[in-house]
Amino acid sequence: MEPKVIFNHHLKNVKPSVVGKFLEIANEYKEIISLSVGEPDFMTPWHIRQAGIEALEQGKTFYSPVRGLLALRQEISDYMFKRFDTLYQPKTEILVTVGSSEAIEMAYRTLLNPGDEVLIVQPSYLVYEPMVNMAGAIPVIIETFEKDGFRLKPQQLKEKITPKTRLLILPYPCNPTGAIMEKEDLEAIAAVIRETDMLVLSDEIYAELNYSEISHVSIASIDGMRERTIVTSGFSKAFAMTGWRIGYACAPEEIISAMTKYHQYAIMCAPTVSQFAGIEALRSGAGDIEAMRSEYNMRRRYIVDRLLKMGLSCYEPKGAFYVFPNISTTGLSSEDFCEKLLKQKQVAVIPGNAFGECGEGFVRISYSFSLKHIIEAMNRMEEFIQELSQG
Repeated sequence: MEPKVIFNHHLKNVKPSVVGKFLEIANEYKEIISLSVGEPDFMTPWHIRQAGIEALEQGKTFYSPVRGLLALRQEISDYMFKRFDTLYQPKTEILVTVGSSEAIEMAYRTLLNPGDEVLIVQPSYLVYEPMVNMAGAIPVIIETFEKDGFRLKPQQLKEKITPKTRLLILPYPCNPTGAIMEKEDLEAIAAVIRETDMLVLSDEIYAELNYSEISHVSIASIDGMRERTIVTSGFSKAFAMTGWRIGYACAPEEIISAMTKYHQYAIMCAPTVSQFAGIEALRSGAGDIEAMRSEYNMRRRYIVDRLLKMGLSCYEPKGAFYVFPNISTTGLSSEDFCEKLLKQKQVAVIPGNAFGECGEGFVRISYSFSLKHIIEAMNRMEEFIQELSQG
């Protein structure tokens, strides 16, 4: 008798990924120019790699403390204070995780109970909503709009709050839109939040990739918000360390203690060698961040200029390394646009509806690729747009 496999019923609420579907189509083409993946094209800086190599050579390959190496937590504490004016105690208020994605997952698993509502700003990183469903909670979507610079407005937030609201996901700088929230924006949001019992999960993985005149501001630095905010971040984007799988969460002691319980039994600890590399990144990597940000900024300006010249409406992104042009004037849906662009010009970009229903009519283009790569992709995309207009 074959067993009847019964799956976790929360998985029924998780829709198949639009990105996964599209990447399967893209894999059918041998020679494509891809602007689809959100991964730095830079190698991890040598001095950071060297720190990892030295850790291996010295046999530092054992489990670390559950919360992470204290030396790394101290560096994270110093970094958060110097860069974002938020002070966290390294022993009790910082947890080192397997990438920032684990930090987000640990927060969900720790804070949410069945029936809790989680407010998710969209368009945004595609894992937030499925993770909420898998935690047994209820995702409540707050749509943001191109005309508002894809920023969350206080009135939008007020309209979605109910007695069941437990958590707000604040995804700025934003993947896929490149939107940011400045201090004044955050203060207006904080004024609403302080009148409730809700907590905030602020995903700040792109904090260093900010191209505005004013540096990134963490909502945890706003009056009355530190005690109700979990900041998640990591090394993947700012230091080009995606494969090292190292991230962290910063929050009040009570929350970090609870997250640590889950982390301890599910993960044990983050990769030890990666933690030593992370220490070097934070101690000596400021110049690397600036060099990569400068290059991204140049690519950003180029790609926005080309898209506007093609006649596409395009919000100028102020953060991350994505552009989110409006392609609705072509008469194609997001998925049709991407499929036709791939089949006709062998250029891969991501449909906007992968990041929420309000992303329909947009596509995400990553500029985490070389300028030569981007120029050729833009040339082909311009040809594609011209051919569409000619019928």
